[in-house]
Amino acid sequence: MKQRDRQEREAAASKVDVLTEALPWINRMRGKTFVIKYGGSAMEDEELCRQVVADIELLKLMGIRIVVVHGGGKAINAQLKALGIPVAFKDGLRVTDDATMAAVQQVLVGQVNQRLVWALNEYGHNAVGISGADGKTLKAAPIDPELGRVGRIREVDPSLIETILDDGYIPVIATVGCGADGFYNINADVAAGKIAEAMGADKLIYLTDVDGLYGDIHDEDSLIQTLTRAETHQILSSGELDGGMIPKIRSIAEALDAGVSEVVILNGTFPHSLLLEIFTDAGCGTMFTQD
Repeated sequence: MKQRDRQEREAAASKVDVLTEALPWINRMRGKTFVIKYGGSAMEDEELCRQVVADIELLKLMGIRIVVVHGGGKAINAQLKALGIPVAFKDGLRVTDDATMAAVQQVLVGQVNQRLVWALNEYGHNAVGISGADGKTLKAAPIDPELGRVGRIREVDPSLIETILDDGYIPVIATVGCGADGFYNINADVAAGKIAEAMGADKLIYLTDVDGLYGDIHDEDSLIQTLTRAETHQILSSGELDGGMIPKIRSIAEALDAGVSEVVILNGTFPHSLLLEIFTDAGCGTMFTQD
């Protein structure tokens, strides 16, 4: 019995140590604005989604202003397959004809967004779902005729996002933009970066399926822990990036140029990676900082 009591005390003491280590970080982060881009397997897997949502709720309780921007690539692919619509990408961006755009709206706004809002609200009445078209939050124009209805963001109006935050809610944003001729599919990485810029966010976090940015994607020991703004631009212009990492790193470089203090790529499949990054000395993932 005494041995068990001692083990229980030691376990409790270790929890106190964790809280003690987190305290200065909590004080430092209170009142800050974080934009979290949420996607990949961490959003598809039910258990991982539950952990991420719990972490986000905990951040809110600690006084951090949280904005969630989500993608939904896997769900969109599944819907396109069910509809018999071909899937194609160019430079990491989804080629989006009118039929694909309709499917993107249906999945992102009608399914993924509402599922995330429901999950967050299971912990309290804390989340409000919107798309970039609501309040003309994301004003878009076409990028390239070959990409169809893929939009570049020409302006972000953060007014609706700020109103939702001021009312005590977490805005959950589906990345469908609006233009003079209708709706546009906005890359979620790009949208998160532009929203962080417009809001003057203190931190921009990308939850992905990888631990961060690798010097060599085939070498697990080549994970890059930190990069300055100048180094980020060097990697972007090196031609070594491919696929979805191209718009991600480009959006990170632009966010840093616009004054966002820190950007982090985290592996959302690792349990509680958000809390480890924000509230521990070790952190995780790849951090991009000002020079």
